[in-house]
Amino acid sequence: MEMPSWFVPTWRDPEPETDVCLIAEGCYPYVAGGVSTWIDWLIRSHPDLSFSVLAILPSIPLTEPRYERPANLKAIDHLYLDDKSRGQKNSWPAMTPQWYADTLTAILDHGDPAAFHALLDKLGPGRRRPGVAALLDSPQAWQALSAGYGRMPQTAFISYFWAWRALAGGLLRTLVSPLPNARLYHSVSTGYAGLVAARAAHDTGRPVMITEHGIYSNERRVEILMADWIKNSIETGLDFTDERQDVRDFWADAFESFARIAYSAAGDVIALYGDNNAFQLALGADAKKLTVVPNGVDVDRFNTLPERVSKRPTLAFIGRVAPIKDIQTFIDVAERAASKVKDLRAFIIGPMDEDPEYAQSCIDAVNERGLTDTIIFTGPVDVRDYMAEIDVLMLTSISEALPLVILEAGAAGVPCIATDVGACREILGCPGSPGQAAVAGIGGMVAPVGDVGALVSAAVHLLNNPMAREKMGAALRSKVRIQFRSDTIAAAYTKLYGRHLSKFAKSEV
Repeated sequence: MEMPSWFVPTWRDPEPETDVCLIAEGCYPYVAGGVSTWIDWLIRSHPDLSFSVLAILPSIPLTEPRYERPANLKAIDHLYLDDKSRGQKNSWPAMTPQWYADTLTAILDHGDPAAFHALLDKLGPGRRRPGVAALLDSPQAWQALSAGYGRMPQTAFISYFWAWRALAGGLLRTLVSPLPNARLYHSVSTGYAGLVAARAAHDTGRPVMITEHGIYSNERRVEILMADWIKNSIETGLDFTDERQDVRDFWADAFESFARIAYSAAGDVIALYGDNNAFQLALGADAKKLTVVPNGVDVDRFNTLPERVSKRPTLAFIGRVAPIKDIQTFIDVAERAASKVKDLRAFIIGPMDEDPEYAQSCIDAVNERGLTDTIIFTGPVDVRDYMAEIDVLMLTSISEALPLVILEAGAAGVPCIATDVGACREILGCPGSPGQAAVAGIGGMVAPVGDVGALVSAAVHLLNNPMAREKMGAALRSKVRIQFRSDTIAAAYTKLYGRHLSKFAKSEV
């Protein structure tokens, strides 16, 4: 495939050493919003440090970067999970197929850091490691795959074959691909990004940090459970005593295993809120490494908003149009609320290219139900241009950590309704514990995931009650401006970076 002209930036220096290498999977700079926006903010908020980004992607991106380069971003490197050319040598390394199979099993099924380091040692020095083709396509690799299948013979072989190829292939590419030169490696998730960070710690001895915006392994498990392209071979029904591993378990267990390896290598394991530290602890993270640094928002950006143009009561979703955001539920809510809120308007604000098939299904749902006068897709926009038009922000997500859009809405004085996930209950000041019924707080309301009735009731209540909206919006604005200021959060990362970087002088090997 011919690479687009923007693919190799003209500003990339040859192998620059940077202060910090940010390792990002499936986001910056090609996907807008969420974690990508956070990365852009993090780089810009540390102008005295130099950064590089290692972008891990399924394949060569077909879209241009969504962010302009900060002056202190010195390079963007790429790792493609479908790249067959990674590695240097085509010869099989000094290991038996059985040892290889046992080691991969220890890594993929159990997240064994010792096995991870043993495999790296067998593969040799970083710049002279075998190619992925030798490790996946050779007769020895076939023997290893067959030995691995012997541990789960109840699974259809073709399903196991492709799962093994994908998971082992992704793992191996993180181990043999070129590693950017940096004094500190900062992964913004576990998964394949976390494996690169663990590999960097092994190969370079440099410090590693992990910031998880959500718990990556939990999010992948949700996606894997929902995936219709994974076909189980075992039908256990309600027999929860059946401990046989099927291909869906193989996928989910692998991402938990990757998290265990990443946590073991990191000096700091950061969550956006305290409850996620508990998940990290359960997956083997050392309690002494755990810390919380929330998201922050530049509150000054929302001091002056455009004048309101429309008088229509407006409900809005802001975020990626993707299954995990459950836009279909938002559409259901808007449809039902429209009969109870006169002249209701609903915005779906955000990029639609992450999962085009899902985005099209949402557009089709709006068209088929005759809701085009009510529900409007804006695509990616500057949210400040719309905040003055929004009366209530609603998040219908299946999974979140600490949503930046709630902080931005709070900075603009817009009350929020959210599903009871992540830190939404905490930010909105809703009493009780996660999983309880819909409840109001100082800055908005939370409802159970997928509970259309509860979300409709909350939306109708706030959209028809200007005094309640104004009170909640003011309270949320005050809380965000005190607890979630971006300059305060940036200072926390400055302190963490300083502690690690002080141990390594520039150009020290």
